Amino acid sequence: MVQFLVKRFIGLIFVIVAVTFITFVLGLNAPGDPIKTMLGQHFNLATYLSLRHTYGLDLPWYQQYGNYLANLFRFQFGYSYQFQNEPVWDLLKNGVPVSTELAFWALILEVLIGVPIGIISALKSNSWIDTTNMGVMLILFALPSFILAVFAQLIIVWFDTSTGNTWPVQGWSNTPWTYSLSDIQVKLVPILVVAAVGTAFFARLARTSMLEVLRQDFVRTARAKGLRERAVIYRHAFRNAMIPLVTVFGITLGTTVVGLFFIENIFNIPGIAQQTISSIEARDYPVIQATTVLIAVGVVLGNLLSDILYSVADPRIKAA
Repeated sequence: MVQFLVKRFIGLIFVIVAVTFITFVLGLNAPGDPIKTMLGQHFNLATYLSLRHTYGLDLPWYQQYGNYLANLFRFQFGYSYQFQNEPVWDLLKNGVPVSTELAFWALILEVLIGVPIGIISALKSNSWIDTTNMGVMLILFALPSFILAVFAQLIIVWFDTSTGNTWPVQGWSNTPWTYSLSDIQVKLVPILVVAAVGTAFFARLARTSMLEVLRQDFVRTARAKGLRERAVIYRHAFRNAMIPLVTVFGITLGTTVVGLFFIENIFNIPGIAQQTISSIEARDYPVIQATTVLIAVGVVLGNLLSDILYSVADPRIKAA
């Protein structure tokens, strides 16, 4: 078990290094000159050369990348081009907890809602319950998250107009990870919108996996021995059906994080999306690289957690 996790952890470190190299190369070869963009109409050759030296852009690419990795090990992402002398982490540190909170609760809801719906649909296969559940899940899976976000805002406006309430249409709590009534009101709808697509994905996968397991010989044998149906479903069938669900956990985390960029902008949530999009427009590559690395770390940690859960769900993996 320990050897398995150590191998996975080493492999994930290489993944992060590869991501940093790709983002660095893309930033290095991207069109335009960030220093010229920074200076704008106040371009001066002496100032231009001085800033290139300050940001280390006059060094060979391998020295730039070496300095970039050295700074990353100290959890430093360099300085912003758009906001001179402003550390990148200072620009992102307030948004990271917000985006993490949004992604965390969305992922929790995806699993807690999607998996039971999929299991119920599998147990009631080809019934009206199954048809209704999977029809709704297919609609949620097909609709882009930004379309769902706009629909949700229209529903909130209609609700406020009809009832005279003041349910917030956009925004986020000033303090992440706090859950007073006003905090829940402003956070609930964005979390539900982010969770919608992932919930549909888990529901459909859980149904397919559960149906496959229910057809296996060991399930028929368990029933033939006279075990209660609940024991057959939850002790035997569900544990084996979990394996594909756990396997795709890391992938789902990645898709959830990507969906945040649309939702945060539509709901005006002060996460990392707004700063990242602003940085893309300004060719502020250090901020873009930092955001990419943070997302990659999140996805990698999700995959590591998936490996750990996989070994719990399937003990055979401990001997692999």
